[in-house]
Amino acid sequence: MTVTHHVRVYRSEEELPREQQLAWRIAEVAADPVDVEPEVVDMIINRIIDNAAVAAASLTRAPIVAARDQAFSHPVSTGGEGATVFGAALERRTSPEWAAWANGVAVRELDYHDTFLAAEYSHPGDNIPPILAVAQHAGCDGQALVRGIATGYEIQVDLVRAISLHKHKIDHVAHLGPSAAAGIGTLLGLDVETIHQAVGQALHTTTATRQSRKGEISTWKAHAPAFAGKMAVEAVDRAMRGQTSPAPIYEGEDGVIAWMLDGKDASYEVPLPATGEAKRAILDTYTKEHSAEYQAQAWIDLARKLHREHPELIDPANVASIVLHTSHHTHHVIGSGANDPQKYDPQASRETLDHSIPYIFAVALQDGTWHHVDSYLPERAARADTVALWHRITTAEDAEWTRRYHSIDPAEKAFGGRVEITLTDGTTLVDEIAVADAHPLGARPFAREHYIAKFRLLAEPVLDEAEIERFLALVQRLPELTAAEVGELSIIARPGILSAEPTTRGLF
Repeated sequence: MTVTHHVRVYRSEEELPREQQLAWRIAEVAADPVDVEPEVVDMIINRIIDNAAVAAASLTRAPIVAARDQAFSHPVSTGGEGATVFGAALERRTSPEWAAWANGVAVRELDYHDTFLAAEYSHPGDNIPPILAVAQHAGCDGQALVRGIATGYEIQVDLVRAISLHKHKIDHVAHLGPSAAAGIGTLLGLDVETIHQAVGQALHTTTATRQSRKGEISTWKAHAPAFAGKMAVEAVDRAMRGQTSPAPIYEGEDGVIAWMLDGKDASYEVPLPATGEAKRAILDTYTKEHSAEYQAQAWIDLARKLHREHPELIDPANVASIVLHTSHHTHHVIGSGANDPQKYDPQASRETLDHSIPYIFAVALQDGTWHHVDSYLPERAARADTVALWHRITTAEDAEWTRRYHSIDPAEKAFGGRVEITLTDGTTLVDEIAVADAHPLGARPFAREHYIAKFRLLAEPVLDEAEIERFLALVQRLPELTAAEVGELSIIARPGILSAEPTTRGLF
């Protein structure tokens, strides 16, 4: 049975035993040797496939090239065998924190993997690169890796359910540092005290502002979760050496809640599994069929439907206005409510366009599809008829869609909204969608076959067919893998793919 922990700020003179601190309770969950249920194992396999898919599609993109170059500028550390880097030969390894960095950037670059949205936003699949890197370095088997990933997802989802970061303009990776550290602790079978210190250090070093996801969105957007994963690896290493971290990191008078979140009078109710309770949170998360911000997923599906049913909407001459009535988040973060001129700028970066629902809806409506590359091409964004249609699309916050967005009832939780289209002849069209087609409650929920299809689609341009089959055969045996086989849990690019990219030069 889930236990809800009341978390508040304590003055320095108030007693707060560490056993009652949130970081300690997270550590207790991580150290609990509970079995991982079969359906959770299956979903973990799906998400490793999903991560590899989006990483494959990113292998030649500039942020990944730079991160890979940085990783290979560092040798394997002395404590283990090192970890693999997506795209590179399996025998070419680096230190685990740098593998977590390079692979974390590759996974996040296209913003195309799994998601969980509640009080805060998250991409829980960001836990996998640091946990897998440590597993490879430390010689852990598939069963240990499964347990570690289950913990990473559990802790991140539980924190996301309860504690809003974005409200205070703190980037959501502040929940990732603690969850990845906890997952690594489970993987390695560490004791509660050590995991507690690692969780505190990981949180302390991974709080940053949300400017990385505002205005002219830079390449740091993909690096931010990779940095959190890297810090988690380093925090565990430090804790294992007997070093301590700031405490109480959440509840302290000068801690995260008091000065970065809701302040000294704040309190939160954080749900965590009880002792002996299975870690099932991954089952509440959902992946992306389309390479765009999650709140855009359902809107892309609705635009595709309207493209089929109302081809007249393709021509902006027929459209007077399009209003997307949606949740507070969609309106204010990726909609016109953000008041970002860049969201309507044909010369905006890809990172900005995938956070612009007016742009995304316009292109999906005209094309009847969405492509992770073609839909973002500069020439696609600059097309005159697209710009005209795009600039007629606005968003509006709707109280009911906001309520449903924040609902804790999975049956009514929604990420879409209602579209009202006014045509130039005065007629109107109204339609709505609650969740994406690929959502567990959507028209076509993602299953193993869909994850594999997504992997093949994204991997075929850069991986040989034999490598695709090798990876898929290996990952689907995950709980049975030996430590040596876990060391092969990566993807190898076709000869010439990585060498064709220019090498970056930096300090290392």
